[in-house]
Amino acid sequence: MELNSMYLDELCDFFEKNGEKSFRGTQLFTFFHDKKRIDVENSNLSAKALSIIEKEEINNTEIYKIYDSKLDDTKKFLFKLKDKNLIEGVLMRYKYGYAQCISTQVGCRMGCDFCASTKSGLIRNLTAAEMLREIYEIENKLNIKVSNFILMGSGEPLDNFDEVIRFIKILHDEKGHNTSYRNITISTCGVADKIYELADLNIPINLAVSLHQTNDFERSSLMPINKRYNLKELKDSLEYYVNKTNNRITFEYTLIKNQNDNDKNVEEIYDFAKNIKCNINLIPLNPIDEFDEKRPSKFEIIKFKTKLEKKGFNVTIRRELGKDISASCGQLRRKVEVK
Repeated sequence: MELNSMYLDELCDFFEKNGEKSFRGTQLFTFFHDKKRIDVENSNLSAKALSIIEKEEINNTEIYKIYDSKLDDTKKFLFKLKDKNLIEGVLMRYKYGYAQCISTQVGCRMGCDFCASTKSGLIRNLTAAEMLREIYEIENKLNIKVSNFILMGSGEPLDNFDEVIRFIKILHDEKGHNTSYRNITISTCGVADKIYELADLNIPINLAVSLHQTNDFERSSLMPINKRYNLKELKDSLEYYVNKTNNRITFEYTLIKNQNDNDKNVEEIYDFAKNIKCNINLIPLNPIDEFDEKRPSKFEIIKFKTKLEKKGFNVTIRRELGKDISASCGQLRRKVEVK
């Protein structure tokens, strides 16, 4: 395992097993995750400690390109990995500070029709260190501190479960970035068996679920994951999650004109979510080349929102950011080749 994917106790054990004092692990951990550096030759490690880690892997994720929106303060980043694969991230500025979308895989195998990330399939999972370096590279480049993180860049986070959990715990560590669990959101298309696992860990993060359709036939057509975990199985896993953690779920619902924006859909959302503590976040469709559907009008979106609110749901409409820089997940990586 690469050194900057290790937990603090793992690094301490590593040094102790190699004949060095365990506190060297703490020194290296804080160098990686508090100072956000990987040039270990310039750290305060002893010569002996440096010799121990000389042949060990330390992973990096470097900024390849930056795109600045002319419409708002959103920035899109392309990152280049050691194997020259590209991933992407989005930095958004709000009144409370900065939020960042994190990629968890190179590509995605979930196959959702409207998502650009999945069109080339899954290439590989990211390591915890690669995900963490997405954050540190941006913070170092812009001299900022990002406070909120959403795992909804390219990839399905729960399809890379172990590394994602490792990423979250390291990000939370008080000797590292020291991010509150409440400021971390996992966004999933509905990998039900992993939702049970996540619930059992009882980590107080936020969970967002991409719903997007309200019956099995239509959802399976739009989101192939529904063929593996249908709406009943997904609902059962979410009820278990809420009962276990007492956390509120956010349902993401992309509005597609004449497909999932009618009164029948309102009733089906109600039947699905009425017993789940939740919010509903409506997302006007951002068309991609491979999915040439339209979004409803602004009036139709507000009308749909009002109908859901009358059913007793808390409903928001996602603010659109970075429209001019392909800020939707996966759109940019597919347009750029590493040279």
